[in-house]
Amino acid sequence: MSLNGSFLCDEQFQCSICLELFTNPSSTPCGHSFCMSCINRYWDGAKICQCPLCKKTFQKRPDLQINRTLREITDQFKSMSGGGVTGKEKGGLQGGGGNGAMPQNLFNELRKKLPRPLPKIPLTETSGPAVQGETIPTLLLPVRNSMASSVPNQSNTAVLNHTNEPLPPPKHWSRSNSRRRFTLSGVASSHNIPVCDIHQRGIMIYCKTDQVCICPECEIEDHNDHDTMSVESKWMETKEQVRVSEQEIQELIEMRTRKIEEIKISVNELEMAVDRETASSVCLFSMLASAIERSQAELMEVMDINRRAAEHQADSMIKQLEREVEELRGRQSALAELAKSDDHVHCVKTFTVLSKPPHVKDWSGVSLNCDLGTAAVYKSLSDMVEKFQQELKNVIETVDVTLDSNTAHSRLMLSKDKKSVRCGDRHHFVTDTPERFDRVVCVLGKEPISSGKHYWEVEVGGKTDWDLGVARQSVNRKGKIAYTPSNGFWFLSLREKSKYAFRSEPCTDVHMTHRPSKIGIFVDYEKGQVSFYNVDAKSHIYTFNDIFTENLYPFFSPCTNKSGKNDMPLSITPVHMSE
Repeated sequence: MSLNGSFLCDEQFQCSICLELFTNPSSTPCGHSFCMSCINRYWDGAKICQCPLCKKTFQKRPDLQINRTLREITDQFKSMSGGGVTGKEKGGLQGGGGNGAMPQNLFNELRKKLPRPLPKIPLTETSGPAVQGETIPTLLLPVRNSMASSVPNQSNTAVLNHTNEPLPPPKHWSRSNSRRRFTLSGVASSHNIPVCDIHQRGIMIYCKTDQVCICPECEIEDHNDHDTMSVESKWMETKEQVRVSEQEIQELIEMRTRKIEEIKISVNELEMAVDRETASSVCLFSMLASAIERSQAELMEVMDINRRAAEHQADSMIKQLEREVEELRGRQSALAELAKSDDHVHCVKTFTVLSKPPHVKDWSGVSLNCDLGTAAVYKSLSDMVEKFQQELKNVIETVDVTLDSNTAHSRLMLSKDKKSVRCGDRHHFVTDTPERFDRVVCVLGKEPISSGKHYWEVEVGGKTDWDLGVARQSVNRKGKIAYTPSNGFWFLSLREKSKYAFRSEPCTDVHMTHRPSKIGIFVDYEKGQVSFYNVDAKSHIYTFNDIFTENLYPFFSPCTNKSGKNDMPLSITPVHMSE
């Protein structure tokens, strides 16, 4: 059998980029072929690699290899077309020059070099139509680059008759007959595609309407009008969701890990607080008679009980957090394994379960109760021993305040001992946590105030602007904030060296005869009072009266540095009680 001139032509061996015959042809994952150098130049410098023909996008640049079969066929086509015989006269290839002869067995040689036999579509259940008593073989005419594709597409083929003209499809062909047919041979079996239990066909289609994986027969019978796509395409969409879920779980793990460290630090600080409180109480009780020794023992017992209770609470919280971390890591590991799997059906089905948020506790508002429970004991002592009431009050009021770096704005610079803060010229890299203020240059103290009386002093020096006071634990820390008592802020402000005001509703201006260099803040939680004092002048400035229902934290804002004019820090200083 000789080759007809319309069977093979230059365009079938032509690169779509350089428009020349293939040189070292290579095929993309979508099945189109180009010169190796052409497609590499096309992709060089591109942020996203896509096929020049069908525009299919590849997340990772494909590692292309030379299609040796197509190269051999192209080389043989070049050598044979160079002879230039006339197609219809000699049965050769079109487009060649000269008068060379074409070998009669070229078709058989080309068929041997193709990856699989040329597909044929029978026109009837028997052989092709007979013309003058002969059976005419029917051929599929491949389109451009079809030799580089392992599975031809029926929509790109035409049936030829003996006159080399395309035959129209028989009238009894239905739309379903033109669907692409998948079997368990070839590519399907090489990828271990699962088989439909009903039709024994490869499950390679995903029905978006019913959200199930099906085979081609299922699509024809039960999902004919549904929105469908390939399982591989569905998995590529789902894979991005897997990455998002994996990142969310990683963030949950990191948050709980930070909470574990925070609780451990709180336990250490609790031990230090117990040591400080014990030293203060011993100093006080040493001046009393044996009549109050019983009260001292009671105080120790209360602190020990509260310490053990806090440690027990911390251990319980840590264990629960560790269990959640273990569960989340298991979920993370499962998602990582799922992302590596080639079993698309299993991945799609499994991700539905793994993508559901794990049942974990919201730890954002959980903290260790560090209340020593000594306020009631001290109050009892003050009632019992009147002459030591003032000294006892001094012990209760004095609190060792340190700054919490986890709440500090990114422009703030804290000292190593966490006792002073100033505003820098630029933002520093910090983790954006829910506790951190992101717009206002301020920071909170680390020690919560949940009961009793507390007092601390802050050196303001020659600063031109600052804010000092207390803030509620649940205050808004993101974006623009209204600093009023109704929003959980009670503090004194200085602006432009001499304008003092309290952020009450409405704002209250304060006129001071003597400009203070040190401000004292006193909090009586039970009475709902926040008072401010001019330490240098030993005078009272202002007192807020409110009702406190949650933890309070000392509030510090050095304000912006005003191009160096307000560069001095706010410093927490030791309290020296007067005699």
